[in-house]
Amino acid sequence: MSNLEQATVDNMVYMIEAIKSKLKMASAAAMQASSFNLENYEDIKDIYEVVASKDNFSISEVEALVSELGKLRN
Repeated sequence: MSNLEQATVDNMVYMIEAIKSKLKMASAAAMQASSFNLENYEDIKDIYEVVASKDNFSISEVEALVSELGKLRN
């Protein structure tokens, strides 16, 4: 894994894929990394860090995280 402090497209793609995998998103196909703008890198990184820090999520937590990601889509 590269340094996530650097706002690169590759890092953003990595984080979005990791979030989708960890949350086991049923709608993962709808959440393509290409739908996000690099301008939102820090916000995506914040969501990634929350997701990476926990092993389990309640349904409401998953919904809130997916909702936040949805707001960041182009």
